[in-house]
Amino acid sequence: MATPPESNSQSRARQRLGYLLGKIASGAPAPASGSAAATVVAASAALLQKVALRSEKWKGAEAAHQRAEELRLHAEKLIELDSTSFLEFLAAQRSGGHVDAAREKTIDTPLDIARTGAEVVELAQVLEKNGNPNLMADSVAASILARAAVATAAMLVEVNLLHRSDDPRLAEAQRLVGAVSASVDRPAARGRADDSGRARARSRDSDRPTRPRTSGGGPSGRDGRRPGS
Repeated sequence: MATPPESNSQSRARQRLGYLLGKIASGAPAPASGSAAATVVAASAALLQKVALRSEKWKGAEAAHQRAEELRLHAEKLIELDSTSFLEFLAAQRSGGHVDAAREKTIDTPLDIARTGAEVVELAQVLEKNGNPNLMADSVAASILARAAVATAAMLVEVNLLHRSDDPRLAEAQRLVGAVSASVDRPAARGRADDSGRARARSRDSDRPTRPRTSGGGPSGRDGRRPGS
């Protein structure tokens, strides 16, 4: 069967992703880990949009899809914002002006990434429970990916705070990590031979495969360290 031609929007999306990954892989100071974490959050939210779209029998599917889209679009903005914040901090260091204000952005942005990722985890759990059972693995995958992004962003908050333990943003970041980590202690997505409802759903949704899934540097700060990006 011939491969269908790629649409203009698909081509642009592929080019944007390739550009982002190329920039992350480059020697430029940014984008780096913060933008990578935001990208993972956006991808996780996109997975949840897919699950919600294909969960027509659940009355909450439309609202879940809308929320997943909102989270994805916000995470996409954070990809660029994290990179911009870090580059502005480096520029402030070079000029010697407004360094503290610029550093604040390198703290607030990854905290926003962590918050957004935590919301994705929460929504993923809702969809895992209520959504199309044939896409349960996608809901779980979104949760796993978003949890990793939350942990990454929280680490950047701590690093960019220069380990100031009295800052409330550190406590919030740690709380978010704890909240999403608690969600690990539950059954993972897996087929259940005694689940006749799942079997019926799979027969109605036969397009899902039944086989198992496979598994930068800039100037240093005054203390000799620069924020993580």
